[in-house]
Amino acid sequence: MSQSPSLAASSDAASAVVHPQLPRTGVTRIRDDAHALEAARVLATDLAQEASARDRERRLPWPELERYVRSGLWGISVPREYGGAGVSKVTLAEVTAIISAADGSIGQIPQNHFYAVELIRVNGSEAQKRFYFERVLQGDRLGNALAEIGTKNSAERKTRLSADAEGGFRINGRKFYATGALYADWVPTSAIDDGGVQQLALVPRNAVGLTIIDDWSGFGQRTTGSGSAIFDNVPVPADAVLGFQAAFDRPTQVGPLAQLLHAAIDLGLARAAYEDLIRFVKTRSRPWFDSGVERASDDPLTLREVGDLTIQLHAAEALLERAGRKVDTATREQSAENVAAASVAVAEARVLTTDVALAASTKLFELAGTQSTLAEGNLDRHWRNARTHTLHDPVRWKYHVIGNYYLNDKNPPRHGAI
Repeated sequence: MSQSPSLAASSDAASAVVHPQLPRTGVTRIRDDAHALEAARVLATDLAQEASARDRERRLPWPELERYVRSGLWGISVPREYGGAGVSKVTLAEVTAIISAADGSIGQIPQNHFYAVELIRVNGSEAQKRFYFERVLQGDRLGNALAEIGTKNSAERKTRLSADAEGGFRINGRKFYATGALYADWVPTSAIDDGGVQQLALVPRNAVGLTIIDDWSGFGQRTTGSGSAIFDNVPVPADAVLGFQAAFDRPTQVGPLAQLLHAAIDLGLARAAYEDLIRFVKTRSRPWFDSGVERASDDPLTLREVGDLTIQLHAAEALLERAGRKVDTATREQSAENVAAASVAVAEARVLTTDVALAASTKLFELAGTQSTLAEGNLDRHWRNARTHTLHDPVRWKYHVIGNYYLNDKNPPRHGAI
């Protein structure tokens, strides 16, 4: 039985509202960036084996997530001073891309886990950092209950965090796009307090009054568990609440970090489609008869298209790495200038990762030919995944932000969607 942060030092103290499972055993402690990348590559080989079948059958990846957590990769962003590897944002993005290339849904599931870890790092109290970081290192998964539908825009929140008579709070509301909440031990939840300020409450997955509904029906990213979370007078102790809006009222790396991870997911989706394109054209496609060649891989027009797509992919990889370095700089020094530069760099990366994810998953069929559309290959999952995930934030607004920054010296708005 777990305790709230203020009770964490007492082994026999019990909370009336938090009852997540005991910490997992056998969770690896990642040492450094190189160890994280090595672990990601090993895990990716495992996850890729049945990725297509999981998508086709909409088989929720419970055992795969357990292996992912036990690899230690969910704890790599915990700062070194709290026992984690404290990897760079460049490494965190590359790990996300590696896993997303193996299975796009599994690659997306911890995105909000890392986002919540960063919010705790930026806005958490010392007691909250000690408690939640140690839980993460022991294998706890953080989900998310941030977005809502039925509001006037995607930024509006109606879920309420109301003070109760016992000195804690109660949450009432409904969330959607709650990626990872289904699989989580804790559900970080954004809600508006009695003063009209948005806060973040870390709610145990099995808290009384919390219902997670697996009602995600998107045609892509099918096993992310991005469904509904319903809060019916859910109790939350005061020491499980920290600032959410405060991470954007001042310059912090939280927003750029969120977008960097989305770009990394898109890059991974692009890599997966690209690899299947190369494999299919090499082994199964036939050349167009006017080409005068014996193999599809010698078709001059196919070569041109593959060359173009390869350049796009490598450019996206380079921009993602550059953006990660900018976010690292903003993490070390949270100035308005550094955070703005990081946001713009990440926006540039997201434009290219979006474009190449969609291009690779479309060119796959154009260049591989009609055989590639057969249901047995399930290659359409690449386009379905890319089309679904790239809708997360409108790329057309990223062009606007980038142009305004360079032409008019206008810093981008500080929120998690740029």
